[in-house]
Amino acid sequence: MRWITRRNIHVDRTSCPWLIRKFIDPQAEFFFVDTSTDPTTLDGHTFDMRGAEYGHEGDLCTFQVMLERHGLTNDAALLEMGRIIRDADVPPSRTRRQEAGGLDALIRGFQLSIPDDHEKLVLTRPLYDALYAYCQGKVSEARPRPGAPRPRLRYIQRVNTHLEHDEG
Repeated sequence: MRWITRRNIHVDRTSCPWLIRKFIDPQAEFFFVDTSTDPTTLDGHTFDMRGAEYGHEGDLCTFQVMLERHGLTNDAALLEMGRIIRDADVPPSRTRRQEAGGLDALIRGFQLSIPDDHEKLVLTRPLYDALYAYCQGKVSEARPRPGAPRPRLRYIQRVNTHLEHDEG
């Protein structure tokens, strides 16, 4: 199937092709058009462009919209990856994930150094493979159990306990 987006791809437009090829359409072909192109005149799935079939919805970036529409929200690593991608793709907020700044910087570097969008997809594929592996590890880490915190001894109690052990 043909998948079409704007030229000079950035975070959402490099991550969505990775998602499409990996989980949605392994035989996908990607085409890049001018920003002014009307998506209704194009033959194929359009994404991350004004009036596209797949685009930002509310607080979700295009990558997250694709996760929802293609039933991929049961993969916790993809959900975490989507949050990082959204934070890297949209203007920074106070709640920006720490990984987002690095992803944004890397993709901006590809934008500046690689003029061909198809080549950008080839070069960024291992980056997103690595980000997915990182997210898999991140979501599988044991989380501390919620509950009452361990009681802490006051300083004077610790000193007295220590002194008692020294005397005994």
